[in-house]
Amino acid sequence: MKNIVAAVDFSNATLGVIEMAGSLAKAYGAQLHLLHVIEQEPTYTAYGFTPDEYPVLHEFQEEAKRRAAQKLEELLTSVAGHVPGTRVQLIEGSPLHGILEYVKESHADLVVLGAHGHGMVVSLLIGSVAEGMVRKAIVPTLIVPAAKPA
Repeated sequence: MKNIVAAVDFSNATLGVIEMAGSLAKAYGAQLHLLHVIEQEPTYTAYGFTPDEYPVLHEFQEEAKRRAAQKLEELLTSVAGHVPGTRVQLIEGSPLHGILEYVKESHADLVVLGAHGHGMVVSLLIGSVAEGMVRKAIVPTLIVPAAKPA
């Protein structure tokens, strides 16, 4: 095992994902990739709007990317001492497709991601990245349950 991708969403599942992926990377001498996928900037061209008409959407997207990059760097700082060679990657797009694409590009041997346990109704209505990864997995995928609130 040479490459482990830890897909993080900065939720209460993130700490468990990082701990599990970090432990596995250390045990196997693998490179750890901390990955976050940010939703793509919405486009309303189908409705006749241009990006120039709503610059606040672009500003919001840029701020979201800046904050996500900052959080990834904070995670890198907390992990780097335990798992040397850890790298971070921020990509834009659909979370499920972004993870799958990065898994191919990075030649990952394993993906670790969190599950929130929202229940069947939420999963049916909005889907679940964890469920999608299990259905479309191209490498072994480890799902770490989110920490329960105290």
